[in-house]
Order: sequence, then C-alpha cells, then structure tokens
Amino acid sequence: MRRWLVFLCLFALLGAFGGTHAAEATISVKTEPLGAISPYVFGANYGPWAVLPVGLWEQAAESGITFLRFPGGAWGDQNDLQPYHIDPFIKFARRLNAEPLIHVRLEGGTPERAASIVRYVNLEQGYGVRYWSIGNEPNLYKNYSASQFAKDWRAFALAMREVDPNILLVGPDISQYPPNPTDYHAPLREWIRIFMRENGDLVNVVSIHRYPLPTVFNAPATTIPQLRETAQQWDFIITDLRKVIREATGRDYPIGILEVSSHWSKTLGGEATPDSFFHAIWWADVLTRLINYQVEIVAYFMLASYGGTDFGLFDRYQARPTFYVYPLYKRFGKTLLPSQSSDSKLTVAAALNEAGELTVVVVNPFEEERTAKLEVDGAPACPIKAAWRLDQQHKAESIALESDAPRLVLPAYSVTLYQLETNCRP
Repeated sequence: MRRWLVFLCLFALLGAFGGTHAAEATISVKTEPLGAISPYVFGANYGPWAVLPVGLWEQAAESGITFLRFPGGAWGDQNDLQPYHIDPFIKFARRLNAEPLIHVRLEGGTPERAASIVRYVNLEQGYGVRYWSIGNEPNLYKNYSASQFAKDWRAFALAMREVDPNILLVGPDISQYPPNPTDYHAPLREWIRIFMRENGDLVNVVSIHRYPLPTVFNAPATTIPQLRETAQQWDFIITDLRKVIREATGRDYPIGILEVSSHWSKTLGGEATPDSFFHAIWWADVLTRLINYQVEIVAYFMLASYGGTDFGLFDRYQARPTFYVYPLYKRFGKTLLPSQSSDSKLTVAAALNEAGELTVVVVNPFEEERTAKLEVDGAPACPIKAAWRLDQQHKAESIALESDAPRLVLPAYSVTLYQLETNCRP
C-alpha cells in the first residue's frame, strides 16, 4: 500500500512539472501540386520617410525579400511623389531584385498628376514598373464614402492606363478587414463589394490592410497568447474576402495584403511587440497560412524603421528577429503542395523547390516542444537531407539533425524548414 501511494505521488508530481508530453503528431504531405507560390508573398513596405541605411543593404539584398510597396503608409496621400523620391527607390528595388509597386496620391491628388507619374516612371525613364495602387486606406478619409471612392479610383485608373495600358492595378487598400462577421469593422466588407462592382473590370489584385492589435486605445501590453491567437484570424479573412469578391463580380481575383503587421501603434519593448523574438514566430505562422491560401502579394509594414522606434524589420542598426523569417523561407520552394497536421497547434506548409526536392516548413508557436512523424502520400517520408531553424538559438541557420529519419523534433517557439532526400520513393 505504501509503495502504491509513493507511485501516485510521483505520478502527480510528474504531471505538475511537465512530465507528460503531447502526443506525437502526423504531418501529411501529398505530391499533387496545387500551383505556383507567388514570388511576391515575401514583400515589405518601403518609403522615403523610412530608408534603410546603406550599411544594411547587403543583408536586405540576401534576405529573399521579393516585393516592395512604395512609398508605404499614409505618406503617399500626404505628399506628391517627385523624381528625387522615385529614382533612389527604383535603384534600391533593383539592388534587392524586388518587384516594385508605386502608390499614387488620391487624397489631395488628381488623375492628371497620377498619369504624369506613370509617364515619368515607365515612358520617360523606362523603369517598367508593373504594379500601381491608388490611395491608402480611403475608408479613413474624412467625410468620404465607398461610392465616392469607387468613382474617384476609376477616374485615376483610366487616366493611368491611358498612359501605359500594361500596368497592373491594385486596390482598394482598405484598412482593417474584419476577422469575423460580427467585428465592428464588418461594414468594410461593403467597401469591397461597392469597389468591385464599379471597378472589377480594371483592378488586377484586390488588396486589404490588417493590424490586429491593439483592439482599443491604451490597451495593456500584448501577451504572447494574445498575439498567437490573431494568426488564426487569417483563416476567416482570406476565405471571407474571396466570398465577398465572388458575390460582387461572379469570379475570383488575386489577393494582396499590402500592409500587415501585428500592431498599428508604435509599441515596442514587450514580449509580443514587433521588435520581439516571438513576433518572428507569429509572422512565420501568419505567412505560412497566407502561402497555403495562395495569396498573390504580402507586404510587411515596414522594411526599415525611422528613428529606430517603430515597425521595421530593421531598426537603424541591425535586423530585428522578424527579419529572419525571410532568409528561412527563401529556401522553401516555388510549387505548393497539400499538407496538414493532426496537431492543430502546428502550422505547416509544403513545397517543391527548383531541384524537385520536397520541403516542409513547420511552425510551433507554443511554449512546449512537440514531435511529429512526416508522411508523404500516405507512407513514411524520405530521409531528411538538411534543416534550417529560427528560434531563440538560431537565426534561420542550418541545424544538426538528430537522425535522418522523417521524425521531427520541434522546439518551443520555433520555425523549422526541412529538405528531404530525393533518392528514395515513399
């Protein structure tokens, strides 16, 4: 009897101090391509008001950032773009080998002025900028309606297309698309409907902005669980946005997330603020979901900070943790494959790279280590050839493998990218 009581006490202590472990998950991949992964999901905003110091250009160029929206944020509706803004930006975009998008001024602007910028950029200078947008977050303009915006946007678009018929137009760039049907931002769905009914024949990419936090002014500091939960909101947002577009036009359009981060306020220094380590894990979770939903463009806000005190992937002197998501995903691949995890706490995606090698990225945004077995087409996967990790100890760096077997050990708060051998068949 005494021995039995000792056993019970030990069992209780093990449970209290984490002696129990989560059941091993199964990550399943199918080798039936879903389509190409857009090269422009690894983007960021950039502007003359927040330039990257030249000493950091090389690191940015090697990161795999593929798309730059310029001039980023409300600045473009508060200032007229000049050649001395545009020319350095094009030089910078080419240095990064990134596709540029230029946002022309709507509030305080005119169709004629917008057309003159297209003329300067693509006809006079021959820069060949394909992507253009008109206005920034028009739902925040004072005394401005969705109907008036749709009409104004059309006038700008027609004037710009008259100069260069080959440009691709992105819009409407409204802020804060709702994360559920009852959110107080839900009326913004009507902005999409009205815009698409009026301009579905002109727009090429339907774009929104989203910052989930804080939900109220002067909110307490964001916690890791609060930030982690917001990643799941994208499952509703993308599905619902596509539904609204189809209701308005009867067909699908490419989706662009032209501004996105966790906070709309300039909050720093917390465990889950944009400069924190966990923010990198959150962003990998969000980006993985957007890749699985086959979004066309994703532009993080922003690439560079101004004054070293706000949103950037870089502060004034070095890369912040979230920056390292990009060099990790640079190895991911270009062809999306179906994938899923039996453990809902893991976010996964799979791809084929240019060499035909299968890659799998796994995000573990929780505080406990998890394990998983990897299956491909219903059978054990080929051995793991190499792996790279972003966690507290690794900045998107190569890691030693515990074994070559397709069993994954996923540390707490980590993102791991696996590359599989190709000399076997599951």
